[in-house]
Amino acid sequence: MDLVLTPFHTTAVVAFGASTSWGEVVGFVTGALCVWLVARQNPWNWGIGILNNLAFFVLFLASGLYADSGLQVVYVVLALYGWWAWLRGGDRRSPLPVSTTTRPQWLGLLAAGVAGTALLTWVLSTWTPSTVPLADAVTTVLSLLATWGQTRKKVECWWLWIAADVIYVPLYAHKDLWLTAILYLGFLGLCVVGLRAWTSALRVDRAERVAA
Repeated sequence: MDLVLTPFHTTAVVAFGASTSWGEVVGFVTGALCVWLVARQNPWNWGIGILNNLAFFVLFLASGLYADSGLQVVYVVLALYGWWAWLRGGDRRSPLPVSTTTRPQWLGLLAAGVAGTALLTWVLSTWTPSTVPLADAVTTVLSLLATWGQTRKKVECWWLWIAADVIYVPLYAHKDLWLTAILYLGFLGLCVVGLRAWTSALRVDRAERVAA
């Protein structure tokens, strides 16, 4: 296994005294492409996202971000569901349209977020050598909630991604994952683009329904 993963940890480039591995480069490219495809509502984002998850699983595990590493496994499962839902999750197995999060769904997300963060922080503090248990837990939970919203094409998922990215950028910089920190800074911009695109699509869909 080490022989297989060694090339992933090999330095690809050194800039300003910080080295960047090939694994981080792969994560950068696939991550940027994935978010761009999500903003365009292209279902192929899920396939690219799975490649991104595999790259970051190895990268985060080696960096001591244990929750974020385990999160990548959950992402793969959610990606398979999301891929199906986007293509067949609408009425009469039609493509899923953009929608808004209902009040009961928000209450469920809030409860899951608080409980999940508390539990994961305790697990990381107790059972791992993590040096950033709270930040790791918060970003993990926010990302899971955002991914659920993404699988159901809930427009508010972009706000959850934005909240997670605001924490991810300094967290990855703290872990010397500079290229990944830059990537997540770019994600912030792409999230704004995605939010605007999905909001526009929601308005168009509502207008068409009223006209019909």
